[in-house]
Amino acid sequence: MGRPMSAAALPCLSLILLLWTQLPRAQGQEFRFGFCRVKGVALQELWKAFWAVKDTVQAQDNIASVRLLRPEVLQDVSDAESCHLIHALLKFYLNTVFKNYHKKMVEFRTMKSFSTVKSFSTLANSFLVIKSQLQPSKNEMSSTRESAHRRFLLFQRAFKQLDIEAALTKAFGEVDILLSWMEKFYQL
Repeated sequence: MGRPMSAAALPCLSLILLLWTQLPRAQGQEFRFGFCRVKGVALQELWKAFWAVKDTVQAQDNIASVRLLRPEVLQDVSDAESCHLIHALLKFYLNTVFKNYHKKMVEFRTMKSFSTVKSFSTLANSFLVIKSQLQPSKNEMSSTRESAHRRFLLFQRAFKQLDIEAALTKAFGEVDILLSWMEKFYQL
């Protein structure tokens, strides 16, 4: 009698074990920007969404000699600076780039396919989720906040030096650079 019961329990135990081993990965994924933690964002989904629109966007970028997210903006960012910098960058991307680039994509009818629309929305919504979870400390050393702000201003000045249409295309086309930088702060 014990044998049929153990044979029936084996598939159930296997399923429970499989689910249990997968659960910590899903819950353990987070960005750690210094003292700021962002949970529940799948980095792979961000990459997938960007890759779906990458060719369309980057084909419209006619200024190969300019880079907005230059090394001096993203290299050697301290953990303490990272929360302030990503907060400023995501706020800018949401309020300026995604908001205005969506209009541009509709005007140029590059959003014909549902997958492109979905990918664009996935990126924007994910950036919104990340930004909403960031809690930059106002008590942080002012030098840290100022350093992050200076880095952001380098990006913003480069953006403003371009024609708005070119700047929007350039910034959206550089989401891969931003994602690569963010990836350094991603933990499983």
